[in-house]
Amino acid sequence: MEGQLHLRKIIHVDMDAFYASVEQLDNPELQGKPVAVGGSELRGVVSAASYEARKFGVRSAMSSVVAKRNCPELIFVKPNFARYKEISAKIKKVFFEFTDTVEPLSLDEAYLDVTENKKGNPSATLIAQEIRQRIKEETGLNASAGISINKFIAKIASDVNKPNGQKTVPPEEVITFLEKLDVKKFFGVGKVTKKKMYRLGIFTGLDLKGKSEAYLMEHFGKGGGSYYQIVRGVHLSPVKTSRKQKSLAAERTFDVNIASEIYMLERLEEIAKEVEKRLLQSKLAGKTITLKIKYSDFTLQTRSKTLALYISSKELVLATVKDLLFQEKMKNSVRLLGISISSLNNEVKKKPLEVQKSIDVQLKLDF
Repeated sequence: MEGQLHLRKIIHVDMDAFYASVEQLDNPELQGKPVAVGGSELRGVVSAASYEARKFGVRSAMSSVVAKRNCPELIFVKPNFARYKEISAKIKKVFFEFTDTVEPLSLDEAYLDVTENKKGNPSATLIAQEIRQRIKEETGLNASAGISINKFIAKIASDVNKPNGQKTVPPEEVITFLEKLDVKKFFGVGKVTKKKMYRLGIFTGLDLKGKSEAYLMEHFGKGGGSYYQIVRGVHLSPVKTSRKQKSLAAERTFDVNIASEIYMLERLEEIAKEVEKRLLQSKLAGKTITLKIKYSDFTLQTRSKTLALYISSKELVLATVKDLLFQEKMKNSVRLLGISISSLNNEVKKKPLEVQKSIDVQLKLDF
């Protein structure tokens, strides 16, 4: 090997079907039944689905109508975010029993760096087991975990033995693990990039590893360089104890499609009020306003405008959104409207990380 990387012990903890599991926990009548959080039988989109519902192909972001068609016995429940946040706080408290180096990704998942930990335990695998047990004791819910040398591999590993399981990928198994992965699992490989890789005969990590850095950069630009590194186990992003929020948004799905722009403005005023509330709670302001429009045929359109100054008031947000709304004629009646604000005033420039060229997989750590 060309060099040696200072390896970390990273755990990715991911709650199992979190929103749906909370609803089943709070309402025993829902236990063992297919549950969808969000939407309704007639409208909306599924926010989360229980494992019983997933067996029928019900997934988050799926139309409620399609979900009900796939699973006629599906039970829809309204989301209770106050309750989810309450349980999430208990989960985070458990994390801090083991380490202060915690990077929350959402209410139900986080990265933990346990290279040095409060328990003095050299085994990240045993720490993950203890964390999952403590979460079960504190909340009654199941969690899964992935353990490895960096965030990317830990996150992929946490999905291997779901639900209520964990997977450790120690240093000496990293390359083999990555070689077997479908390329769609790699960070930065979305639907378009996946199709392009497939057309080029790149289906697995092994296929990806067989391409030179020059080849990957020729076909995928700067992303090609990161693919070249990550398939060799090199992912230097540290566990960040304070994540900067990049955007803030609110949206509404309507029971009846809206065709009149006057009615749209009324709804957008309500949404702008919610955006203002969230900005004030987060003590943030932003420059880029984006209007999200989902038409009755489910096509999605976004229109954005970047201002010279940071704004946070409902009036200024709504004035910008109004300009965006009348930017062009509506293509169809509308089923959803949303407003997001980005280019926030909490963004700071970061120094680029030094790129490590290789990883010595022979280095043994107690995982």
